[in-house]
Amino acid sequence: MKIMAICGSGLGSSFMVEMNIKKVLKKLEIEAEVEHSDLSSATPDAADLFVMAKDIAESASVPKDQLLVINNIIDINELETKLAAYFANH
Repeated sequence: MKIMAICGSGLGSSFMVEMNIKKVLKKLEIEAEVEHSDLSSATPDAADLFVMAKDIAESASVPKDQLLVINNIIDINELETKLAAYFANH
């Protein structure tokens, strides 16, 4: 499983989300490769799951089933809730 945190420029905010994803996965005891990148790198074959903020999700060129949209990129509780739900269904 490969997860990619995405932001507009692929720098600061996506790196922060990547670190939070790693924290959540460790807590949930789920193994996955996690990276961060910019929106243009979010192609369906680049990862199994893409995590991005709602404001850029509409511009993403990935299928909805590969997309996890978060409303607040600094809310680790929202991220944990959504990741747990994703893995419960997949």
